[in-house]
Amino acid sequence: MTTLITGARGKVGRAVLGRLHSARHAVRAASARPAGLDVPPGVETFELALDRPETFAAALGGVRQVFLYPEPSGIRELVKAAEAAGVEHVVLLSSSSVLGPDAEADPLASHSLKVERALASSSLTCTFLRPDAFASNSFAWAHPIGRSMPVQLAYPDAQIAPIHPEDIADIAFEALTGDSLRGRSVTLTGPESLTFRAQLAALSAAIGREIPVEHISREAAEQQMSAFMPASMVGSLLDLWAAASHGPATVADTTETLLGLPARSYARWAAENAPAFAGH
Repeated sequence: MTTLITGARGKVGRAVLGRLHSARHAVRAASARPAGLDVPPGVETFELALDRPETFAAALGGVRQVFLYPEPSGIRELVKAAEAAGVEHVVLLSSSSVLGPDAEADPLASHSLKVERALASSSLTCTFLRPDAFASNSFAWAHPIGRSMPVQLAYPDAQIAPIHPEDIADIAFEALTGDSLRGRSVTLTGPESLTFRAQLAALSAAIGREIPVEHISREAAEQQMSAFMPASMVGSLLDLWAAASHGPATVADTTETLLGLPARSYARWAAENAPAFAGH
């Protein structure tokens, strides 16, 4: 049974592909730019661009499972093509944000919600993996930390339960190869609730020097973040962090509860990625 990995250039996608290949499952990788994919020897690569439905048939031919990154553009055409190709099961890397009360209007949540709804209305068996904050979101701090500058935060005491990307890959592998998660929707987190200050303390320990934290106004944060993302998304993130400042984050399912494997800590992620923050 062949599994197609979309978004095979991403951290989680590459990890899932590697696990399937190592376990001798038939797997192929897809990307809008397949020439740049780094895949194990023998793994086929295909072009699959959601804004070009003509790329769907070749990528899906002979495929029975898809590991899918959430991209709403072209999703209904992709679903139809998957049904026509005989795909049986889709594992979607969704987001816990779809569970929010204003998910339809929220620019972060609606992205994944549209994909979930398109899949749910299909004939495919669907597994929705809904991770909360990724530990790797901390790479956004690499620039100031690497230059010994303070990390400026509007909500330094916001609490999240960041999940290690390798934990997501372990859970996705089980969803694609086992029966325990098939057809389920699961919210995924790391093993502990941490403030941004606590995460920065873990990074400080990993690189062996203090990382100063500077509390800034929401307005200043909006100005900074708007240089890198749409204003609507900036507002959504800041609202999320403001709400998260009032108490511990909920720890949901982890590799411990779903697989019986210890969940990787944020401190472990920080130690593994310390060179990205160490500077020159």
